[in-house]
Amino acid sequence: MMSAIDLQLLALFIPTFFFVSITPGMCMTLSMTLGMTIGVKRSLHMMWGELLGVGLVAVSAVIGVATIMLKYPNAFSALKYLGGSYLIYLGIQMWRSKGKLAISDNPGSENLMKPFQLASQGFVTAIANPKGWVFMISLLPPFINPTQALTPQLSVLVAIILITEFSCLLMYASGGQTLRLFLQKSNNVRLLNKIAGSLMVFVGIWLATG
Repeated sequence: MMSAIDLQLLALFIPTFFFVSITPGMCMTLSMTLGMTIGVKRSLHMMWGELLGVGLVAVSAVIGVATIMLKYPNAFSALKYLGGSYLIYLGIQMWRSKGKLAISDNPGSENLMKPFQLASQGFVTAIANPKGWVFMISLLPPFINPTQALTPQLSVLVAIILITEFSCLLMYASGGQTLRLFLQKSNNVRLLNKIAGSLMVFVGIWLATG
C-alpha cells in the first residue's frame, strides 16, 4: 500500500501534519483538560470519538462532502453552538467543583461521565471545528496523486493522520494528568477544578465562535 503514494510526498506530509497536530488547538486543549480531571485512561473514550470525527472530516474533505456542508451553514452553525454551549456548561460546573468532570476532595467519589458521553464530546468537537475542515481541504488534496487510485492513497494518509493525532492527544492528556498529580500533592483540588473549568469554557467559546 505504501507504493500507492509518492514516498517523497509522504516524507513531507508526516512532519507537516505532526506540526499542525501538536500545535495547541481545541481538541488538544480538551484532551489536556480531561487528562487533568479524569486521567489519561478514561480520556481514551474521548479520544476515539475525536479520532472518528477527524477521520470523517479528512475523508469528507477529499471526496467533496464539505461542499454539502457549505450549502447548509445553518445546520453547521447549530452544531457548533450546541457543542460549544455544552462545553461551557461543563466548564462552569468544574469551576464550581460540581458536575461529572469535577475532581472531588474525596478520592474515588467522582461522578464520572459515561464512555459514550466522552466519545460524543470528542466527536462533536472534531467535526464542528471549522479550522479542521479548512485545514483538511487545503492540506490533503496536494498530497493526492490524480494519476493513481484514490482509495489506497487516502487510506495511507488517513492512517498517518489518526496515528499522529492519537499520539498528540496522549501527550496532552499525560501533561494534564501530571499537572493534576502535582496540584493534588499541594491539596489544591479547587484550584485544579478552576484551571480545568477555565480551559473547558475556553474550548467551548472557541468552538462556538470559531
